Amino acid sequence: MSYQPPYTITPVILNVVAEISELIGRYTILAEQNLAPRLRRENRIRTIQASLAIENNTLTLAQVTAVIDGKRVLGLPREIQEVRNAFAAYEAMDNWHPASEADLLAAHGLLMSALVDHPGVFRSGGVGIFRGEHLVHMAPPADRVPYLMTDLLDWLKRSEEHPLISSGLFHYELEFIHPFADGNGRMGRLWQTLILRQWKPLLVYLPVETVIRERQDEYYRALAEADEHADATPFVEFMLQSLLDAIREAVDTDQVSDHVSDQVKILFEAIGNSELSSSDLMKALGLSHRPTFRTNYLNPAMEGGWLDRTQPDSPRSPTQRYRLSEKARCWLQTRSEA
Repeated sequence: MSYQPPYTITPVILNVVAEISELIGRYTILAEQNLAPRLRRENRIRTIQASLAIENNTLTLAQVTAVIDGKRVLGLPREIQEVRNAFAAYEAMDNWHPASEADLLAAHGLLMSALVDHPGVFRSGGVGIFRGEHLVHMAPPADRVPYLMTDLLDWLKRSEEHPLISSGLFHYELEFIHPFADGNGRMGRLWQTLILRQWKPLLVYLPVETVIRERQDEYYRALAEADEHADATPFVEFMLQSLLDAIREAVDTDQVSDHVSDQVKILFEAIGNSELSSSDLMKALGLSHRPTFRTNYLNPAMEGGWLDRTQPDSPRSPTQRYRLSEKARCWLQTRSEA
């Protein structure tokens, strides 16, 4: 009998799939019109940084950008190698088919090159997943892995599920089987992106991993709940909601647009590498009318993710200051090099 991953079509899944299907048209149109090469690259870097951060890589977005640009970075050699590998893997994605075992192994070989003893091969020993000292999942025995992966890839090849659903199912099943000695989490996220890319090619530039990184505890809870009930539904629901939120963010911000208003550009110049209060910013801009400053400069910069507060938990603090975000610094860097 052919393998079928266990899951249930719930009202949540139906509603989120419908919302994504409705929104994806707008995302595709905006991306086709405005997703310039530098923005595609920027979003890919955000994807890589977030996916590796989930695996405890400590490099910042600026450091990851520098590594990919071939610049020297002060960081752990392993973390720098992880960035190089991930960029190589995402760049090679066009050559892979989601249901191919050879391509899956080749992808792992790129992702884990110089990081594990045997990149690009299934594990030969037992493996458990721990959170601290607590065992949360014992993966199937190593001698079962080739058969389980064959069944999973065969299912993906013949699956008639919507790619939004099948991609999440495959992601969960790969995490459950844990076919590799290391790198399973980043492989699951990479392969879900590959499956979605076959459906809508421009989704390859959607940094959904940044949403997962912000909800990392929920990500692990969804995996644990799916394990507990032997049903992938909780994880599929989580991934669909994360994807929907990532698309909303992309549509509502500058992830698919190279446009930055002239006022926000002037604000960038005024801040530079400093941390300035709103009064200091107004003075630097030569403004005296606070509503104009907030409407035309500060609010658009905050809403676009171009500025960070020094006290994010106390937005109205009298000692609040503002600095350029990593996104703004990357934007400035790519334009200085263009």
